[in-house]
Amino acid sequence: MRRDANWLTAAASAAALVALTLAGPGALAWLRYERAAVLGGQVWRLVSAHLVHADTAHLAWNLAGAALVWWLFAGEFTRRGWCLVMLASTAAIDLGFILLEPQIEWYVGFSGVLHGCMAAGLAAWLSRARDPLTLAVAIVFAAKLAWEHLEGPLPFTSATLSLPVVVEAHSYGAIGGVIAALWLLRGERTGGASL
Repeated sequence: MRRDANWLTAAASAAALVALTLAGPGALAWLRYERAAVLGGQVWRLVSAHLVHADTAHLAWNLAGAALVWWLFAGEFTRRGWCLVMLASTAAIDLGFILLEPQIEWYVGFSGVLHGCMAAGLAAWLSRARDPLTLAVAIVFAAKLAWEHLEGPLPFTSATLSLPVVVEAHSYGAIGGVIAALWLLRGERTGGASL
């Protein structure tokens, strides 16, 4: 079962997030997305920003989200498939920030990538079954993204964090996740190469 094969990847990813967050403010300053630094050639920040967090509360929210996404969707794709989803989500966020969001000067956190994973998992669910539970979860997820664009972050998340929630990362991540999921699911349907 794919879920069993993915637990080690999930545990290793969580350990990396914890280690990078506990590395301290010096690591955060060197690894976070900073628009000016990226445009100045520090391109590693396009990846590393998604792996560091402002503080332990921020990390805890992202780890809780990762646990939920893993519990719901781990079996939907192979490890390579999930890597593609995370890479596509990361790329979508980074492109969105660079091309469309010049006002975002800095960013840290895994939540945008998590939204990509959630969107990919929902796309897989919807491609296989459109039962009431699947539709309800998809509607709640879409409503959350819509709320964030119309009203800002959900009140309970912004109240517990010491930094502003960058909701644009959630939407760009979801777009990247859906694109990757559609590509993977198309490969499954056509009998093409599977990741």
